[in-house]
Amino acid sequence: MPRFHCRIGLLLQNVKDYMNKQWRLLIITYRTLFYNSFTSWGIALDTAMEPLFWLVERLAKHLGPIFVCLVTILTSSVVLIFYIYILPHVHHTSTGWTVFHLIFGHWLLVNIVFHYVMGVCTPPGSPPEKVTEVVSICKKCISPKPPRTHHCSVCNKCVLKMDHHCPWLNNCVGHYNHRYFFMFMVYMWIGVVYVCASVFELFKQEFFGVNSKGFSLVFPTLMAPFAVSSDLYSANETISDMEHLQSLEQNFGIYHFCVIYEFLLCSGVIIALGLLMLWHALLITRAETSIEVHLNKRDKKRMKSQGLVFKNPYNFGRLQNWKHFWGLRDGRSFIRHVLFPSRHKPIGNGITWETATYKIEKELHDI
Repeated sequence: MPRFHCRIGLLLQNVKDYMNKQWRLLIITYRTLFYNSFTSWGIALDTAMEPLFWLVERLAKHLGPIFVCLVTILTSSVVLIFYIYILPHVHHTSTGWTVFHLIFGHWLLVNIVFHYVMGVCTPPGSPPEKVTEVVSICKKCISPKPPRTHHCSVCNKCVLKMDHHCPWLNNCVGHYNHRYFFMFMVYMWIGVVYVCASVFELFKQEFFGVNSKGFSLVFPTLMAPFAVSSDLYSANETISDMEHLQSLEQNFGIYHFCVIYEFLLCSGVIIALGLLMLWHALLITRAETSIEVHLNKRDKKRMKSQGLVFKNPYNFGRLQNWKHFWGLRDGRSFIRHVLFPSRHKPIGNGITWETATYKIEKELHDI
């Protein structure tokens, strides 16, 4: 009777070889149809994330006016509360400090309003139809693309020296309004720090109930109005007094809410806006935009692999970069054109750019 020897190991090896062969065939078929030497995982990831980018762009376009209204409402509320509740308290405390607050506070307010309005209303700049200094062509709007120019998908146009699209301005931040955007952040940050410092003592009283009798033992935090009304009701229980105390409680409740709202809102802005301001200050110091920092990082990595050192062609040094950003040329001064509102235009037309490498080559040629 014949015997059958079952070689399980050989069977499994044959199955494995067959699966590997089919997998290689599938890979070859895929690459035959879709292979591109320029394709990378980064491009594949960008393609996969395209629907999400489309959604964000559409939301940013429609939410922009809402964000502008929100900035206007919140800023106006902080200013009104400061006028109604904080300044009278300062005036009652010291006349000298009142004069300081009126001068310093209005200087900040004028700068904040001016730079925000200019940031919203000033076009960032777009390349003209005919540009002789063309580096490339924009693939989306099929138009000349000068150096440092990038396409904004929200505005659907190319922007000179584009930094980013800011929903809080409902506008792109580019060559002609970059200074307004940054100086708005600077003055707004100084303003909220100033408000927090001015309202801190009042906030401490309202939040922790320092002046409320028995507040820290009986009433929890944020309940100071109820602590005051409780003490007053216990002292007088006549009907007329109770009606008066109800009105007093209501007015004190509004005051209590406004002081806490003022401090907490400005404290949050200090942190959020402060981090954003520091990031953009670092970019300005290095003569980069929010887009160029990623492009330069990629070029730096690529050149490092080739044994080369990357140099930012627009970096003239920290001091010169800031002077160039503020447009301090042709007799312009820091006091007049930075500390006070100024509509002076930035240096250059946003199409052609003076580069540090060209300057070095010119100096060597002169030598």
